Amino acid sequence: MQQTILDRVEPVAEGTVSLVLRGAEGPLAPWEPGAHIDLALPNWLTRQYSLCGDPADRGSYRVAVRHDRLSRGGSEYIHLFLRAGRSLEVSLPRNNFPLLSAPEYLFLAGGIGITPMMPMLAAAVASGASARLVYVGRSLAAMPFAAELRATHGDRVRVHATDEHGRPDFAALAAGLGPQALVYCCGPASMLDAAEAAFPAQGLHLERFQPVAKEFAPNEPFEVNCVRSGRTVAVAAEESLLDALRHAGFPVQSGCREGVCGSCEIGVVGGEPEHRDDIGAAPGRMYCCVSRASSRLDLDL
Repeated sequence: MQQTILDRVEPVAEGTVSLVLRGAEGPLAPWEPGAHIDLALPNWLTRQYSLCGDPADRGSYRVAVRHDRLSRGGSEYIHLFLRAGRSLEVSLPRNNFPLLSAPEYLFLAGGIGITPMMPMLAAAVASGASARLVYVGRSLAAMPFAAELRATHGDRVRVHATDEHGRPDFAALAAGLGPQALVYCCGPASMLDAAEAAFPAQGLHLERFQPVAKEFAPNEPFEVNCVRSGRTVAVAAEESLLDALRHAGFPVQSGCREGVCGSCEIGVVGGEPEHRDDIGAAPGRMYCCVSRASSRLDLDL
């Protein structure tokens, strides 16, 4: 974890504030476009937010937080109680949504999904690639950073307020792309579903706020062998691997507990996990908040 001081809390749209976190002990850890951090709040909750500042600025991180009407305590606390000057712990940045090299990009953002797209668009433009952003929101007043983006990138940015213009035509956007174009999309589930229907899967990269509903076989109990510690942990059918490990004294980090943030990633050195996350675990890795196994696993713990 890294120690920061909350330098500024600034309204950036209706219902959204920007937080600027300054490193309390020197430069902060480097990051690349698409990365996010875990923010440990004073009310004992931890939440994940995409970094939306400048990766070249090692002195501070910037995130934006929308006040969710169905808040589980994170965004509500930030909007109602968090004030500048507060010391806050943040994780090292993680990137489950990296920007790959391409000659052409189309970035699609919905609402607060604009946050990872801001450094992505800047990096794509700096690389010399053809890059466009279509930014969708219910109204201009509710769209954070819209003016900043248009001032910085001009005609590359199309701000699309649905209360005035309806929804953008993704099929028409797809028809105008070259064969090597990559499409990055972050926003509400309805927007991601529309993007999946309109754009070729091989060129489409999505980041979800919530997991996709899936069906799995009923949970079965299983055991994990923690290789480095020489311990065996039993996982009951009604508990997650994450909870079993933490109850056994292993300090595995966690955030979303839904398989979308990546904070609970652990190493697998034997056996076959049943992956249930929405990230796509690399070989030899798993996300233990949702993923399980049907037989014994050997873990790097």
